[in-house]
Amino acid sequence: MGTAEFTYNNKIHLAIKVSPFEANYGQNPRIGFKGRRKGKYEVAGRSMERIKRIQEKAKVALNKVQKEIKRFIDRK
Repeated sequence: MGTAEFTYNNKIHLAIKVSPFEANYGQNPRIGFKGRRKGKYEVAGRSMERIKRIQEKAKVALNKVQKEIKRFIDRK
């Protein structure tokens, strides 16, 4: 991943209030390397639920912004 791509994906988006990476994966990208930890499927399930909540919040925020933009444009 290039520096520009990393920076873009790690920056909080104004409309959705999280980074694009976090919206897709439930966490921001890590800098550096840490070995994989052995875990249980329970942790993966919690991570997926967190990702779903973030994505739902992002959808609501984007819909709100779209409506505000439409309302503004329709006034013109």
